[in-house]
Amino acid sequence: MVQNEQRRSLYGIIRLNMTGEQIEKYIRKDLESEPRHNCEALAEAINYIAREVEFDSFRLMQLLLENKPIEGLHTHSYGFHTHVGRELIEGMQNAYHEEIQFYVD
Repeated sequence: MVQNEQRRSLYGIIRLNMTGEQIEKYIRKDLESEPRHNCEALAEAINYIAREVEFDSFRLMQLLLENKPIEGLHTHSYGFHTHVGRELIEGMQNAYHEEIQFYVD
């Protein structure tokens, strides 16, 4: 259901924020993996960049976790990251590292 709602956000109808629970579920179910990072902090970082670039947080999560290209943002060229792709990924990584300090005991 979230995927369908997220797709609609591409057209400016709605824009939903990802939650840590959704990200954890995506990693476990869709990627068949165990989360290695704090999913709440990851959600905050992804949502922050999504607001900054006014783009779909679900698609940005896929870029970060799966290296899945986003054609509308030209994140890849011939299988390699473009300048935009690198900026988005590095922005989410930096935001995560800033956010994670609030989750550490």
